[in-house]
Amino acid sequence: MNFSTRLDLDIVAVEAEDEVSVLLELTAPEADSAQTRAPAALEIVLDRSGSMSGDRLEAAKRAIEALIDRLDPTDSFGLVLFDEDVHVAVPAGRLTDKAAVRQLVRGISPGGMTNLSGGLMRGLQEVRRVQAEGSATVVLLSDGHANHGVTAAADLGTIAAGGRAKGVTTSTVGIGLDYDESLLAAVSNGGAGNAHFAEEADAAGAAVASEVDGLLEQVAQACSLTVRPTGAVDAVRLFNDLPVVGIEGGFMVELGDFHSGEERKLLLTIDVPAMSALGLAEICSLELQWVDAAKLDTHMVTIPVHVNVVPGDQAAGRIANPTVRTEVAFQAAQRSKREAAEALRRGDAAMAAGLYGSAGSALRDFGPMAATEMSAEMAAEAELLSDLSLRASHDDPRRVAKFTEADRHRKARRRGGHPDA
Repeated sequence: MNFSTRLDLDIVAVEAEDEVSVLLELTAPEADSAQTRAPAALEIVLDRSGSMSGDRLEAAKRAIEALIDRLDPTDSFGLVLFDEDVHVAVPAGRLTDKAAVRQLVRGISPGGMTNLSGGLMRGLQEVRRVQAEGSATVVLLSDGHANHGVTAAADLGTIAAGGRAKGVTTSTVGIGLDYDESLLAAVSNGGAGNAHFAEEADAAGAAVASEVDGLLEQVAQACSLTVRPTGAVDAVRLFNDLPVVGIEGGFMVELGDFHSGEERKLLLTIDVPAMSALGLAEICSLELQWVDAAKLDTHMVTIPVHVNVVPGDQAAGRIANPTVRTEVAFQAAQRSKREAAEALRRGDAAMAAGLYGSAGSALRDFGPMAATEMSAEMAAEAELLSDLSLRASHDDPRRVAKFTEADRHRKARRRGGHPDA
């Protein structure tokens, strides 16, 4: 794993409190085409409630058949169906008889209500049953709200987080305009996976295919970042929307799995206390850990973060790193998008339009100061926010909220790939 750190300000004034931001950039290695791929473990959890009948269920079945063709006989695959009940349609196991599995998939028919929690828990159990030393992936597809079993978003996120602690990534695909995007986002966030928006039934196939792409191209698994403040520092905050757990002396961020050549950015802000001693001072320690997907070796590197404490007159002339400041502005816009989506769900289109518009204006104002390598991305994001501001007032609020949630989730977590709509 290649990595680098940048601070917006690496100089602070003696005996003066300050705040600095740290940008951690990660790049996974390219997969070795000559190396045999480790067997993958994939579990599909499919909503077959009554609302999925017709095109949605048929499109989902086509997507599942397509992914079966892409998996090897040594890979493990399983399929759990849920309505008010939960049914293991394809027990998790090696794909030694693809024709039989396809036949089982073709026989799926719609049912009744939506016991999403039961399906998720059963899917996690199934994939854990066949999971080897590496990681595994659960992909949950649904077009509705959880109305049976566990229904609270936070509780469903906790269920997914329990799977993640055992090496299982959970991603979600929301189909249509009636599913609860905040609920599915909680599941994918807890499971360190992706949250896809598939307005049309056939778009679900593309979302599932992208998950299979990532699974088959994995080069690093079970990635995590441990953040420990040092010295008198007692506050470090993470900008990115990622699962975080508190540990003694800091917190740990679940990064999930990385596919070949994948790039990600993580942004931290650190409250620097007033320090009386001049010279180099460590303010934070970052510990990056991952498992090589091919060799299953565990790797760990420690990255100290330092600032130089100087007299006040020297600190007055410091210049902030434009790349880090640009990332701060970009991630602040993602937070505004989350607030806008929440406003839409409350039925407050005017507030949502204002939040989108203000965030877009802030990015345009920042434009002249943006890092050169990010200027095009910032301009595109400002344009998107302006478009969302207009759509908030005139488009179906469900569509705008769901697009926003999926787009924000991707950009605040992985910063790769393409929007789902």
